[in-house]
Amino acid sequence: MGELEIDQLTKVFGDATDEVVAVDDLDIEIEDGEFLVLVGPSGCGKSTTLRCVAGLESASSGNIVLDGETVTDQKPKERNMAMVFQNYALYPHMTARENMAFGLKMTTNLSKAEIDERVNEAAEMMGIHDLLDDQPGELSGGQQQRVALGRAIVREPEVFLMDEPLSNLDAKLRTQMRTELQELQQRLDVTTIYVTHDQTEAMTMGDRIAVLNGGELQQIGTPLECYHQPTNHFVAGFIGSPSMNFLTTRRSGQTLNHKAFKYRLSDRLARTVEQADSEALTLGIRPEDIRPDDDDSNAITVTVTVAEPLGDATYVYFDVGDTVCTASIPGDLTVSEGDQLSVVFPQDRIHLFDRHTGESITNRVVSSSDDTWGISA
Repeated sequence: MGELEIDQLTKVFGDATDEVVAVDDLDIEIEDGEFLVLVGPSGCGKSTTLRCVAGLESASSGNIVLDGETVTDQKPKERNMAMVFQNYALYPHMTARENMAFGLKMTTNLSKAEIDERVNEAAEMMGIHDLLDDQPGELSGGQQQRVALGRAIVREPEVFLMDEPLSNLDAKLRTQMRTELQELQQRLDVTTIYVTHDQTEAMTMGDRIAVLNGGELQQIGTPLECYHQPTNHFVAGFIGSPSMNFLTTRRSGQTLNHKAFKYRLSDRLARTVEQADSEALTLGIRPEDIRPDDDDSNAITVTVTVAEPLGDATYVYFDVGDTVCTASIPGDLTVSEGDQLSVVFPQDRIHLFDRHTGESITNRVVSSSDDTWGISA
């Protein structure tokens, strides 16, 4: 079992005259065997949350509950959790074998034969059995990361805690290790909390993701729920690369007014917006949802300022008033600086947010339809 509950967790640093609330009344329930990713910008409280769960930081208030037992005041070694750090935290004077076995020697009564068996099994699983007699200085970054993971595996914990374990690897190896970590977690079926600032890791790895900002939980859900149905402006802008485009508008009846265009809402969408009783709105549209259309009454003509070909896609940048927007088009289409595009933001693809609160009023409808881009110089 590895059911974990974070109950009203708060962590405050400093004193009453100069306090910093790193984690603010956080509530998360994690199912046995679930892979949960904590994601957010630097300083949002995700690593502090992980350290509180591990027992490396004491909670200012709230509780950590593992399988129905409160472990908030227990020492780290008593919690049956294993942590993988960003910097691997390997002892440089020990071999890979000794690093993997060290925690078992210090915290269990297992015999040397039992420890060796666990180390060998984990090394085989991680593909590093031939490296067990090497010291960390003789290993590559990826090999060191596998040793660190092996050290966690031999503990046979109820919960894995991973604090940005791939951030020190190069891009290609990071992608490879991302896949290996997913396969490993599924094979072991161990509850895992994974911290990252990389939203691509969050989207591809997690069963669910929890988006934090300023110590507060913004949204928790599956990756696609957070992508297609963000609860607020922050989540919409943080999840997705390139980021969602945001345009400041003011509603007048059934029309959204922007400096560069007027956008007529459908009757259905207008009723939804009217119920929210907000006139100051932010229109959001993801780059891949912008479409070419000469006939749509909401179409606007823009001029390409920059084109970034990536092979499978090309990112096209253009100005809408004072805002730089991005569209993602198929990579086999040729587009250059100065090209004119007639584009539309389809009503089933837009997001609308209350400009004052940032809360979502309506989100795009998920659709599998696809259109063809037409470009003229």
